[in-house]
Amino acid sequence: MQEKQAESRRKKPAASRILLRYRDTDSEYGVSRETANRLAQTLGLSETQVIHVALAKFARQTLPQYEADNGPLTTAQGKAIERLQPSGRMKVKASLF
Repeated sequence: MQEKQAESRRKKPAASRILLRYRDTDSEYGVSRETANRLAQTLGLSETQVIHVALAKFARQTLPQYEADNGPLTTAQGKAIERLQPSGRMKVKASLF
């Protein structure tokens, strides 16, 4: 039984940990420990969970939610699209705006 407890207390590899230093005062780029505690109490979460929620929201807000495309169409691709359009029914535009 003591072996299991000792195993569970072992530190995780350094790669899975991060050091977070709270700011003395709240700013656009950081919060104080007091603010983190208030958020945790308000949301019913731990401080660690509050940090994860904040990072997840920031990631959704900042990072693209779709795969990057291959960039603009080549001239050959544009001509191929024009050839596939029925004549007289539609007008092909090179730009949406």
